[in-house]
Amino acid sequence: MSWLGTWRNQYGSVVELTSEEGGRISGTFRTALEDSAFFGMTVPLFGACRGDVIGFTCAAEGRVGAAAVSYTGILRDGKLEMLWHTVADAALSAEKEGAPARARKLPAWRAFGTSLDSFERVS
Repeated sequence: MSWLGTWRNQYGSVVELTSEEGGRISGTFRTALEDSAFFGMTVPLFGACRGDVIGFTCAAEGRVGAAAVSYTGILRDGKLEMLWHTVADAALSAEKEGAPARARKLPAWRAFGTSLDSFERVS
């Protein structure tokens, strides 16, 4: 089974896997989520794969600050079911309603997120 190709999740985010050699993969990730720290960017990804399981990570300095996302997943029924973890250095926040938002460092307890996505191969 080759992982190479383009994969899209239910929100429109795209993973393009361009290299697969000796259990190592690389490619790019582009999120469709506007509230992501690296929305509008195509960021490099690196990871590993064996059989029907895969994992990869990417990180970037985005609009607000640094962020990273790690995906781990399994191929089932033609879909790549992926659990992801994110960490973001900062977020936009305003002092009060109507005030301009500024980037503020996040405390560790607020910096992390976890969820699940389904990717389908589109090419």
